[in-house]
Amino acid sequence: MNAEPQLANEATDSAPRRRDSRRRDFWYWRLFMTGFSFSLFGIGALIVGAILLPIVKLVPASRDTKRNRARAVMSAGLRFFIGVMHRGGVLTYEFHGRERLGRYGQMVVANHPTLIDVVFLLAFIPTAGCVVKQGLWRNPLTRWAVTMAEFIPNDQTAGMIEGAASALRDRQSLIFFPEGTRTRPNQPMVFHRGAANVALRAATELTPVYIRCEPTTLTKSEPWYRIPARRPHFSLVVGEDLDLSPYRNTPLPLASRALNEAMHRHFQQELAHQRPGRA
Repeated sequence: MNAEPQLANEATDSAPRRRDSRRRDFWYWRLFMTGFSFSLFGIGALIVGAILLPIVKLVPASRDTKRNRARAVMSAGLRFFIGVMHRGGVLTYEFHGRERLGRYGQMVVANHPTLIDVVFLLAFIPTAGCVVKQGLWRNPLTRWAVTMAEFIPNDQTAGMIEGAASALRDRQSLIFFPEGTRTRPNQPMVFHRGAANVALRAATELTPVYIRCEPTTLTKSEPWYRIPARRPHFSLVVGEDLDLSPYRNTPLPLASRALNEAMHRHFQQELAHQRPGRA
């Protein structure tokens, strides 16, 4: 007899609680700052691409020096972007073991839960190359940057694999997302063999970075303005180098398949028991 009034009362009580929760974590302020941050990113990309990188190109230097300068400029801009989001209350983050990144010939592999995973990695590995989505070459805001930084389009072709391997042989560090695109929340990760293929061809070290974000935000097909009820916390943890020696004496197609499966299992196990803290 009293079930319906009780449910009505619970629904009435829950609305103020949701509003209070939003007020407590400055939901409207975070929404504003999220929009501001992405606007700032666009303006910054325009300044870097239209002004700073052309200056880098005009200053006499070797090709390698120009490439590294372009990457350093981009990295500084991305660190500033993360700083704005952090200080503005959009997110919190922790990055453990980042001092072990950026070694010569090191291939960094990471899972890909959010839009800004690559932003964090490039921000804190100043001279790293990266395999990134092909659409960045069609975007007028990012075309100059990815071209001058000599990033590699992720088109899953032999050219992509050889370009990535060549960068590692040239003693560059390289960031690679084996999934190729963002994973949807609560969906299993799917690793493609490109990363394993490149690692076996040319990497001196293969270093995993485990990325978590709670609560989830900026996931695949999720608009920037759909922000969570509380600030998302990003946790990036650099793992121990993965041993490539067991795969070196195996034919490359079989070895890349085995390494890809091993990486996939490794990431699943590590992400299953990690729980991010709060900064």
